[in-house]
Amino acid sequence: MTKVRVEHVWKEYKLGKQTVKALRDVSMEVGDGEFIAIAGPSGSGKSTLLNLIGCIDTPSRGEIYIGDEEVSKKTPDQLADLRARTLGFIFQTFNLLPVLTAWENVEYPLLYRKDIPPRERRRRVAHYLVLVGLADFAKHKPSELSGGQRQRVAIARALAGHPAIILADEPTANLDSKTGESVLRLMKRLNRDEKTTFIFSTHDHRVMEMAERVITVSDGQITVP
Repeated sequence: MTKVRVEHVWKEYKLGKQTVKALRDVSMEVGDGEFIAIAGPSGSGKSTLLNLIGCIDTPSRGEIYIGDEEVSKKTPDQLADLRARTLGFIFQTFNLLPVLTAWENVEYPLLYRKDIPPRERRRRVAHYLVLVGLADFAKHKPSELSGGQRQRVAIARALAGHPAIILADEPTANLDSKTGESVLRLMKRLNRDEKTTFIFSTHDHRVMEMAERVITVSDGQITVP
């Protein structure tokens, strides 16, 4: 089953009087349960492509399908609902709320999900903190955690919503080699055990080596090996 389909997508930005073509006629598919990397140097368009798949931005031209839903023409409210139901995000800067504990950071997005009752919400938070090895750190705030532990909190937060797809933007960029390797192995295990599709934006060779498939982007286009 196809989880993501990108069809002839262009993304253009106005920069003063110039038009910058961040993506040019990009097409790709991602299957159910895949663990793939979108790779390329800074400025290649890989993060733009990830943002479009994540419904954070919309294409200038072309169509994007998440499952069977064509998302390019949805309203901001519809896109927000789709993100909440279908997508999880992991960022290189962790994006944790500093005043909240690890437990509260994982729980926070679920508070906006009216379809998840309080008992189920608590069960999920506890389950995913155990899954990422942080059950004993549930009451710790981000400042009391290492970089690797903070990234594990971010992974638990992304998984707790039961998304079909997790989008990870340079998730190892701010981690040392050993910690980055550990976090990658954790995500690979979760991909296998939870059957969640993972899509990475990266230039980290460790991510590319672990990925089942690498999609290379250069100058806004997918390059064919």
